[in-house]
Amino acid sequence: MALADVLKTRLTPDDVKRLKKSRWLDRLTSLWAPISIFGIAFAIYLFIVELNVCAYPALQPFLQGFGLIMLVYYFALVGMRGVARPFIQARKARNVAEELITEVEQTAASKGGAPLQPKAIEDLADRLVALVRALGARDPVAVKESTTALADAADRHFKKGKRGGARDFAGGFTTALLVALLIRTAVVEPFKIPSGSMIPTLEIGDQIFVNKFIYGVRIPFLNKIPFTLVREPLKGDVIVFDNRLVGKDFIKRIVATPGDRIEVHDAVIKVNGVELPTDVENASYESWEMPNCELGFVACIPSWFQNDWRPVRSSLSRERLEGRPHYILNRAFPNSSDIDTTVPPRSVFVMGDNRDNSEDSRFGLGGGKHLGVQFVPYDDIKGKATVIWLSLSHEGLFSSFFGGTGIRGDRFFRSVSMCGSEAKR
Repeated sequence: MALADVLKTRLTPDDVKRLKKSRWLDRLTSLWAPISIFGIAFAIYLFIVELNVCAYPALQPFLQGFGLIMLVYYFALVGMRGVARPFIQARKARNVAEELITEVEQTAASKGGAPLQPKAIEDLADRLVALVRALGARDPVAVKESTTALADAADRHFKKGKRGGARDFAGGFTTALLVALLIRTAVVEPFKIPSGSMIPTLEIGDQIFVNKFIYGVRIPFLNKIPFTLVREPLKGDVIVFDNRLVGKDFIKRIVATPGDRIEVHDAVIKVNGVELPTDVENASYESWEMPNCELGFVACIPSWFQNDWRPVRSSLSRERLEGRPHYILNRAFPNSSDIDTTVPPRSVFVMGDNRDNSEDSRFGLGGGKHLGVQFVPYDDIKGKATVIWLSLSHEGLFSSFFGGTGIRGDRFFRSVSMCGSEAKR
């Protein structure tokens, strides 16, 4: 009889119930507990907002409050580790015991070694049952003694080098790394807003999540999207793309898609002969911009304490692309542009919402105006901007210590896309 089968006959329903309760208590006192709980809630929020953007105005305050509760929860656990030393030591001992149980069960079930003899199975089963009951009772002394006894028994009955070792560690580390790479490559990726080209939709210092699978997963290194997963890019989508002309990731809004005729004459934009409808909401809107430090992380640290934010006055308008609203800024003296062209297949024409402070398709995508109109190929698109998850922008919490840059809690979990029912600014 296998070790697992022997254990089932030895453990009573009460033993199993107490063990489950103990494990849940340990999970809820782990530092990963508030992070995991909030991560699940945030994933659900992202899914709902992606399906129905008009759900975010109502859900955003609840998620902000829930996030604050989880933050307090996390720091309470951190503080508990500093004052409740016996509890933490006992918890660590239980973690060691759980790892040993898993290791022994996996090794016993492995097909790579010789089958265990009946006496060995009985011996290991006795030790495992004792350890499981000690865990259920949460008796730190019994847990430590039973763990030592099981480890000694495992060393006697398993071949040397069979249990644990560098191979198991390397396997676990590799699996975790592959999962992280898969999520970043195919599901979601964070992106920091480095410039003011997308103000007022996205401010300098906003941190967003990019939906990597909606248009199709790019094959790493080849930069190819073999097929569409959900849908192709649409007018009004805010996208992050690999700008090969300057060797950086850019974020802009799609204004025209394949086959569209795009005309731009200074501040007047027409798509397929129809001028984009705009309504001015604030003729003297104040936004804040600052220079981007590109000297490297360490070299840029001194700039964190320098207040180099500057106010800029612009005209704020609500523009619509195929009925989808978004904000744009225009200044008194717009950048000169005179464009009349058609978007080629599998490409898009992009512009920044801060129309007079954006290196976009009108101006060679930052490679220089002499390059003329530049389009973004589908294969260069990394994904669609979805939600702001953190904002370190002008003003906010601790801004007096960091040169005017602070934590903007009001922007947390704001959707990048507009619903249309938002109040006027």
